[in-house]
Amino acid sequence: MEPLLERKKLSQTVPLVVVTSTAVAVAGSFVFGISVGYSSPAQTGIMLDLGLSLAEYSLFGSILTIGAMLGAIVSGTITEKVGRRYAMSIADVFCIVGWLSIVFSKNYWHLDVGRFLVGCGIGLFSYVVPVYISEITPKNLRGSFATVNQLMICCGASLAYLLGTFLSWRALAILGVAPCLFQLLGLFLIPESPRWLSKLGHYQEFEVALQKLRGVDVDIFEEAEEIKEFTKKLVHQKEASLIDLFKKEYIHAVTVGVGLMVLQQFGGVNAICFYASEIFVSAGFSSGNSGMIAMVIVQVPMTTLGVLLMDKAGRRPLLLVSAAGTCLGCFLVGLSFLSQAYQWAKDLNIILALAGILVYTGSFSLGMGGIPWVIMSEIFPINMKGSAGSLVTLVSWLGSWIVSYTFNFLMLWSSVGTFFLFASICGFTVLFVARLVPETKGRTLEEIQASMSSL
Repeated sequence: MEPLLERKKLSQTVPLVVVTSTAVAVAGSFVFGISVGYSSPAQTGIMLDLGLSLAEYSLFGSILTIGAMLGAIVSGTITEKVGRRYAMSIADVFCIVGWLSIVFSKNYWHLDVGRFLVGCGIGLFSYVVPVYISEITPKNLRGSFATVNQLMICCGASLAYLLGTFLSWRALAILGVAPCLFQLLGLFLIPESPRWLSKLGHYQEFEVALQKLRGVDVDIFEEAEEIKEFTKKLVHQKEASLIDLFKKEYIHAVTVGVGLMVLQQFGGVNAICFYASEIFVSAGFSSGNSGMIAMVIVQVPMTTLGVLLMDKAGRRPLLLVSAAGTCLGCFLVGLSFLSQAYQWAKDLNIILALAGILVYTGSFSLGMGGIPWVIMSEIFPINMKGSAGSLVTLVSWLGSWIVSYTFNFLMLWSSVGTFFLFASICGFTVLFVARLVPETKGRTLEEIQASMSSL
């Protein structure tokens, strides 16, 4: 009886290898965050030093998303062909070359090439990091560990914004190189995804990697057999093409994965993040800086809370609360512009705008920011993970670009209508999650994927 109790105790601890592997992987998420947060604090310095017009700087800011879409298109193929570790190393190389091009740029052409390359790198990171983490972690910890991806994106963006207030734009770009170098070195020390090794039929390497990840004294036989049995079934099936994704056995998983990404982006997150300063000023603030700092203060703790609750409360409850909160946040911002237009009460519009954006930011950080990526990494079987993952990641980046591009035009049409539209989409997200999104807490990837394909 004692050995059984001891084995159970060991299986409930978190092996150091899992922690180390996750830390190395989320260095890519940190680069992602720095890349997204870089353009705002660097704008004044770059435009003055290199003599860029507003149109030229706008291209510099937006070309990141174009590069990310290209990276997203090939992310699934690269990750399935060369493995998760090599895919991360390729993303590192793109980011390092891109950041160095920005650091040493003498004109806008070098800036744009560098920003584009960084975009390609983070497009690849946005897929491979959550997939790798979900494939190496035990089922009872998978959600919390996978959500660290979103936490590090928040930390990277917040750090870039804060350091950008006193560092030059070239020094800030060097900051982007550091986590890439850390990850490149760390990739030599961490194991490859056991599930990817099993898919290739490298069973000896698969068992060695899984044993490292679970601990030397943990019996991995049952888990290893389940993974091997599931992947063997899929080996006889050809890799799913883009058209194959819409077959009956895959359509539920694709609907959930793509649907969550569409609703995440069209719920207005990039409009809030990229234009928060302008929104605060439009709503009556003398400056957007105080509101931006308040956003940063709310964002990181709420994302951390989401990490802690992920494997306790579950994905669905957090998504439902998060989507309802973003709906309320957008509704309050819409009311602030309505209050401003009709002059309901002195300073009411400012209070509503601040409350709305902080409610939105906190709610989004709790669930809608990270959980769609967690679920994406869980629901697709290994034979369709490449094509489905590329599609979902591309949809996310394309949605990001569409919302970012159209937001100013929507605001010219109607500030009130824009945020009521976002609120409606967030409200629909609650219905979508309640009706279609499965609970994946405490289940193995094989159990989740088998249940999705059987519906």
